[in-house]
Amino acid sequence: MLSKRIIPCLDVKDGRTVKGVNFVDLRDAGDPVELAWNYSQQGADELVFLDITATVERRKTMVELVKAVARQINIPFTIGGGINEITDADALLNAGADKISINSAAVRNPELIDELAKAFGVQFVVVAVDTRAIAGKNIVHLNGGRVPTEKESLDWILEAESRGAGEILLTSMDHDGTKAGFDNHFLKEVNKAVNIPVIASGGAGNVQHFVDVFEQSNVDAALAASVFHYGEILIPDLKRVLKTNNIEVREV
Repeated sequence: MLSKRIIPCLDVKDGRTVKGVNFVDLRDAGDPVELAWNYSQQGADELVFLDITATVERRKTMVELVKAVARQINIPFTIGGGINEITDADALLNAGADKISINSAAVRNPELIDELAKAFGVQFVVVAVDTRAIAGKNIVHLNGGRVPTEKESLDWILEAESRGAGEILLTSMDHDGTKAGFDNHFLKEVNKAVNIPVIASGGAGNVQHFVDVFEQSNVDAALAASVFHYGEILIPDLKRVLKTNNIEVREV
């Protein structure tokens, strides 16, 4: 059985890690390179960095960040935010990122998934999907969950897989930042429908939520931010509890 992965997520703005609820009311959560090193020592399986800075200087800053992180850690990490074309991805992968994550750019231009998968390989392409329930349907949202699209989330996820996504990072915006648990029902539905790994995101508040998401939806990985950044959950403790619940995890 494949080990379930625990993935801290670092939202990066202007070179600092930040955290808010539904991407608003951001507060500083520390130096991303320092946090990355700490997480790799604690036993995190992977890391995800999402750049939420909207400046012209952004790409240069992110390339430097990726280089600094790659020098410090020996676990895989994914970088996302503002990747709109092959050259963006190329710069970040060359700097040392293991995977790249695309979200809004893929919704606006689905062929970007095909291009990236062809250029770098399926295993490098993570498609992030922000979903929110509207009138009983899960709908893809853009701009940090603020702008609804016409697309139903499961339809879009299946299209992304068919175009060459190697992994789906699924964030429930209804759960994000609430610490009330993952959207296990929808995660299960998605996980059963696709043949690629699914990363659960949005809603982690305690250790039991991780047990629940793996037991109830059987996703491949679970991602969280603030509970890790502020020390509310320590990864070695989390992995011990998962093991006692017969959930396979990589040893710390």
